[in-house]
Amino acid sequence: MPLPNPVLTSLPESRRLILEHVKRQGEADAEAIAGHLGITVSGARQQLIALERDGLLRHQTARLGPGRPKHLYTLTAAGDALFPRAYAELTNELLEYVEDEDPALLERIFDRRGQRRLQRARARAAGLPLPEQVQVVAQILDEDGYLADFERRPDGAFVITEHNCAVLSVAQKYRHACSSELEFLQAALPSAAVTRIAHRLNGGHVCAYLIVPHADAGSGEF
Repeated sequence: MPLPNPVLTSLPESRRLILEHVKRQGEADAEAIAGHLGITVSGARQQLIALERDGLLRHQTARLGPGRPKHLYTLTAAGDALFPRAYAELTNELLEYVEDEDPALLERIFDRRGQRRLQRARARAAGLPLPEQVQVVAQILDEDGYLADFERRPDGAFVITEHNCAVLSVAQKYRHACSSELEFLQAALPSAAVTRIAHRLNGGHVCAYLIVPHADAGSGEF
């Protein structure tokens, strides 16, 4: 079972209950919120304004009949993301079914993912010197959710660091996810030797890769 989002559980109870009510109903106005929580309408409005200020709710004005228009509140993407997701569990479950049916197919799935990422990297890094290729690859990893950055060392080598593992739960069960990551970097940066120097699954707090240019790669400049 997915764990509750710590941001959601850390909210004041009234605001958490408002978000849960809007999630269940799809939309709600201040009067409905007040009735649900047993508070005044003005109190509900204050809470709704705070949640909107925090980027968790948004409102649109609607005229539902005689009288003044109402503000109808819905969750923003950030607000909706606070509720549990089971993507990792579902992914592992589906991969387990694939492995049971055809272990070779499981490897081909990881390989195809690697090939697609490699195509992206080659398209964006074509013709660039190695330093800019490293920058492009780090950007792709960052876009994929790895919170990646890179640095150039005084000796001319580079280090790409992934501060987040976007596929950690999968990698913990299927090591091919990690080996395909290293293979991707090696294929995307053919003018350098790429080795893993830190690994989350081996107790590190990050994954990091050392990139040493081959002698004929040239130093390149940004």
